[in-house]
Amino acid sequence: MYRKASSGRFIGLSTFLIVIVMAVFTWVMYGMAQQVFVMTDIMVELSDSFKSMVEIQQVMVADIHSMSIDMSEMNQKVGSMTESVGDMSGSIGTMSSSVAGMGDAVNSLAGSVGRMSYDVSKASYAMSNPMSFMWGNNSPFPF
Repeated sequence: MYRKASSGRFIGLSTFLIVIVMAVFTWVMYGMAQQVFVMTDIMVELSDSFKSMVEIQQVMVADIHSMSIDMSEMNQKVGSMTESVGDMSGSIGTMSSSVAGMGDAVNSLAGSVGRMSYDVSKASYAMSNPMSFMWGNNSPFPF
């Protein structure tokens, strides 16, 4: 048994298998190191992103403060607009009485437009089909 274990082929095969196991181990460790390298890059990018996010938030604070001031000014202007709307209501009352008179005129115009559209349709029919208009079903001539 001792002779077999110390033979040249056994030692060579054992050494070869040890080398293969160490190569696989080295390959696995290399892959893990690559993953750690990628993770480190991601962490650095994340740090940069946090840094830029903090800068953006500082700018946003200034913008929100400015917006708050603008909102208070707008609130004052809306108050003055309320007074202007009160003044406008008197003018609208005057206009509403005029609109009532315009209603009768519009009704009269609507009747005229109806007759005018009928006349235009007859004229366009006569222009597009002159023979049919003269000797058709709705002939203006008695023959």
